[in-house]
Amino acid sequence: MAFDEDRVRGIAERVAASSGLEVVEIEFHGAGKTRMLRVFIDKPAGVTHQDCASFSREFGTILDVEDAVPGGTYVLEVSSPGLDRKLNRAVDYERFRGSRIKLITREPVNGNRHFEGRLESFREGRLTVDLSAARRKHRPAAGTPPKVEIELANVEKANLVPEI
Repeated sequence: MAFDEDRVRGIAERVAASSGLEVVEIEFHGAGKTRMLRVFIDKPAGVTHQDCASFSREFGTILDVEDAVPGGTYVLEVSSPGLDRKLNRAVDYERFRGSRIKLITREPVNGNRHFEGRLESFREGRLTVDLSAARRKHRPAAGTPPKVEIELANVEKANLVPEI
């Protein structure tokens, strides 16, 4: 029996909801004795070590009782998505409007695939990035528009840029 990500995500989301948490991402890697199930959780005020430990205990118990990760041993790792978290879903872009991001597109936009700036808006599957908010070395060249609109479907990878 193969790993069923939808089943595992369903269990994770039930456990997370009971604790006021959100499941951000699930990853399953490896084979044999080196298999790892990694779950990233979050909440509006940020997750604590205790949140991760409690979620891990409850989630791990349910996974084992329901045999949701067949095939023997695996390592369960639960953590926060971090300061430079990935942006995967439309709700991520809505939630982090106003934050600095960096992203790579699948197809070039204005002759470029790499962008960094402030996520100004996200509407109808399109995000607007203010490039003038980028760090000095990533600012656009003179003559380049200060804002760019990118289709969400064209985003290959996107992350928050920590502002400390």
